Amino acid sequence: MRKSGILLPLFSLNGNYGIGTMGKSAFEFVDFLHSSKQTLWQLLPLTPTSYGNSPYQSPGVFAGNPYFIDPELLYEDSLINKNTLHNFESENTEVIDYGYLYLSRLPLLKKAAQGISDSDSNYLSFCNKESFWLEKYCTFSALKEINHMLPHCMWKYKDASDITDAKELISTHKKIQYLFYSQWLNLKKYANDKNIAIIGDLPIYPAYDSSDYYFAPDMFIKGRVAACPPDSFNAEGQLWGNPVYDWDKLKDEDYRWWKERLKNASTIYDSIRIDHFRGFYEYYSTKENRTAKEGCWSKGPGLDFCNMIKKDFPELDIIAEDLGFLTNDTRQFFRDSGFATMKVLQFAFDENDSEYLPHNHIRNSVVYTGTHDNPTVTEWICKARSDTLTRAMDYLGASSVYTLPDYFIRGAFSSVADRAIIPLQDWLKTGSNSRVNTPGTAENNWQWRIKDSLLTKNLIEKISHYTRIYNRIREE
Repeated sequence: MRKSGILLPLFSLNGNYGIGTMGKSAFEFVDFLHSSKQTLWQLLPLTPTSYGNSPYQSPGVFAGNPYFIDPELLYEDSLINKNTLHNFESENTEVIDYGYLYLSRLPLLKKAAQGISDSDSNYLSFCNKESFWLEKYCTFSALKEINHMLPHCMWKYKDASDITDAKELISTHKKIQYLFYSQWLNLKKYANDKNIAIIGDLPIYPAYDSSDYYFAPDMFIKGRVAACPPDSFNAEGQLWGNPVYDWDKLKDEDYRWWKERLKNASTIYDSIRIDHFRGFYEYYSTKENRTAKEGCWSKGPGLDFCNMIKKDFPELDIIAEDLGFLTNDTRQFFRDSGFATMKVLQFAFDENDSEYLPHNHIRNSVVYTGTHDNPTVTEWICKARSDTLTRAMDYLGASSVYTLPDYFIRGAFSSVADRAIIPLQDWLKTGSNSRVNTPGTAENNWQWRIKDSLLTKNLIEKISHYTRIYNRIREE
């Protein structure tokens, strides 16, 4: 069945608490999707962030971001009082101030966690279900606090068992994770009950400064870090800095860590986009303290890993991110994997017969006007070369650059691809001030938030109309 949906990070929702949360604005956005006849909500990773605020550099790939916990829901559950609720509020509702959240949010969440009994049956059930990762992540978080938030390579105190207050602090972090998971699963159920499926996002690597690395350093190759070679995003390449897997060791362990990760993801999402999926075929890395340009390619687990997913998770819907530099071998790998791949229209018009042009799409794919790493279509129009812009207008049939954003969406919706996902900014025709991320830069990313006033009845009718005429309508 042909489907369509919207890409919007949870952090971009509006509200009075400094960042999008899993409260009223999230439920209202689900209602907006339902009214617009959409069936998909694609998110960015829901994991905690650290320095740089990127959800792709998380201190725990299983954990939920505490910033997303909704204070009003905590108040409704009698876990905080009105005064504490007021303290959650932020004057800045236009963009996310991560510095403010860093200083203010955790102490308030700790107050809420105090209201959860150690013997609460739902809490104990959560701890048991998430035992593979929960104790380790919360121990890492406690040690992080005790060591004044320094990276673990600079820690003075490395073992929680030697610290008097660590046990209580670990328990508090467990309860905060319980609050996150409880609120998220309630929101997901609400979406599913309205026939909205959630597409989650899994970064391929954890961060170096993470519980995943701290408690299992042997799972990674010592002295090498992930990078991206020079490409259309960045002529110098990108030095990601994540540890890279020792795939021989992971295979010897029957991919247990990845199985646990996919098992967890399959409970909190309906579909999963795995970022940088080509890294399973071959991955690019460089030595520590070297540039991205000095890196090299190495073989990953290939189809053996894909076959593991199909065998152990036969119902799991995977979207394999296949953007960037591709060789004929990697293209064949994606075809052989059988997983859906991605088609981005902003990449379609730099050459005459690009694989991203709609007439070259395949059904088992997801088409986007752009992704979180792209400019909005409006910004793309302002910066595109004249020949690229001419090709786009000729191909899509737009008579004016002012109408071109609509024709981009029409091009995506008319594609043969089973799924079409449009970033909300492209429906709103917003410009560079609403860009989510600029690869290779560290400033002003992951900050954009919507205004509820933009989600109008006219927009609902427009999205519904496009959905009907291109036969991506939700079956009632």
